[in-house]
Amino acid sequence: MVEIHWLLIAVIVIALAFDFVNGFHDAANAIATAISTRALSTYTAVTLAVVLNFLGAFMFTGVAKTITSGLVRIDSSGHEGQIFIMIALLGAILWNIITWYFGLPSSSSHALIGGMVGVALAKIGFDGVIWSGVINRVVIPGLISPALGLVIGFTLMVIVYWLLRKATPSVNRKFQIGQIFSCSFLAFAQGTNDAQKVMGIITMALIAEGLRQPEDDIHWLVKTGCALAIAAGTSAGGWRIIKTMGSKVVRLQPANGFVAEISSATVLLSTAALGMPVSTTHVVTGAIMGAGAAKRISAVRWGVGRSIAMAWIFTLPAAALMSAAIYFILHLINIA
Repeated sequence: MVEIHWLLIAVIVIALAFDFVNGFHDAANAIATAISTRALSTYTAVTLAVVLNFLGAFMFTGVAKTITSGLVRIDSSGHEGQIFIMIALLGAILWNIITWYFGLPSSSSHALIGGMVGVALAKIGFDGVIWSGVINRVVIPGLISPALGLVIGFTLMVIVYWLLRKATPSVNRKFQIGQIFSCSFLAFAQGTNDAQKVMGIITMALIAEGLRQPEDDIHWLVKTGCALAIAAGTSAGGWRIIKTMGSKVVRLQPANGFVAEISSATVLLSTAALGMPVSTTHVVTGAIMGAGAAKRISAVRWGVGRSIAMAWIFTLPAAALMSAAIYFILHLINIA
């Protein structure tokens, strides 16, 4: 019993470590545009993101519940259940670190889900995955959400250009002020989505240990721990990815940054309310491209966009392969 108790603690620590990595890996989502347009200093932008990520983590629980019971089947409890969850987390963390090192804004959401799917396939087989949940709540929203961000960003930017066709350059200063609010809105929306995934993972571990039931609400201590972890990660910053998101995809003016942030935040809040664990990275990148393309198509560095898209495509299967490999290695030495 003591062994299981400490294994549960280890799983929670690793889950919070993933949440921390998620914070610095995805910090760029909320603040890159505001920094690149000089609307906010780096310190101010990071501080806003930390506070709003934390607050956003307490809104909605649909994404957490999808992670807890809507994607994979854990056919064991206690020791085996904790090992299952730990391997999924390790596969996701490994892929996140690799993409962070190369400055690729890949999806932490898909890395985590890929890790869960990989270990479920390795341990149980195809019956271990709830394919309807993966397709309807991950794959389809994952395809639609960045496209929706692009379309909304492009449309809003065209409207803004038309409304301000006679405006003087001083209007940029007004949009810089506006970005204080749009950046905050996006950071809050990011918190509603990203921290929820780890809440679901920790709740899975508690259920496996018999401390919670699947129908129970997310415990307030789990919410608080996950909110603190993602806020701490955001404060560490993901500067490699901030550079990619903020300037390598498209050179943004304050108006473009404002529109991109409003567009992404709207999509993220909507999907969080529906319990869909979409990628904040996908959505924000789509919105940035849409807002940039509204000025002229050539303003977007589509080659960089393709590199980011390739990271998106490979994330779920790559994380799945990593967690499956970890499972087989541990299985060979009789740990899993």
